Amino acid sequence: MKRKEYVRLMGRAIIMFDRLADGLRLRPEKFDGYTRQQLTVLVRLLLDGRAKLKDIARREMVSAPNLCATFRKLELDGLVLRTIDETDRRNTWYSVTYAGEKIARRAIEDFYDMVEKMFGDLSNKDEQELTDALSAINDVLSRMVKKNV
Repeated sequence: MKRKEYVRLMGRAIIMFDRLADGLRLRPEKFDGYTRQQLTVLVRLLLDGRAKLKDIARREMVSAPNLCATFRKLELDGLVLRTIDETDRRNTWYSVTYAGEKIARRAIEDFYDMVEKMFGDLSNKDEQELTDALSAINDVLSRMVKKNV
């Protein structure tokens, strides 16, 4: 396949995924009293492991000071653990606690339920085609992530 065609198709897929994601974002803003941003942080910490505040801020595309309020709430509620880096005391590491993991896992299940409802009326043929295509895409993207691309 020509690279230009691949790039065009990937661009279109990203736009379509973004449009579908807009539908998921329309759900209520809070889950168990936590905002979408707080839940996103919990889920990311669960899936990716402990991280520095500045790295989380960059990943979430918010400033570190704006993210501090999110972490204060999560820390006060016992959902994240904050640790000072002993080798460089300017750095702070955050990790999810057992209580935070439980909420993050429920948020993930809630997300899967919403996706299932969104695609619930697909025909068997469309579902199989989409499953095959997404499986192939996930395999390639996993290899890319492993290479740190």
